[in-house]
Amino acid sequence: MEKVFHVVGMKCDHCIDKIEKFVGEIDGVELVDVDLKNAQVKVVFEPSNLENDIKEAILDSGFEIKE
Repeated sequence: MEKVFHVVGMKCDHCIDKIEKFVGEIDGVELVDVDLKNAQVKVVFEPSNLENDIKEAILDSGFEIKE
């Protein structure tokens, strides 16, 4: 499954590293692609029930998700 999250507060390479670390540690996450310019984080993952875990990881890394 692929999902794009709109994330508020990302500004630099450190932000990219932090989100990639937090989200990438989740079992089942295959890809984390952070796009600073468009304030988006694309995540490829299986199984599909990981979406809430991914949201929690983004929040735990210090950023907000714009729904």
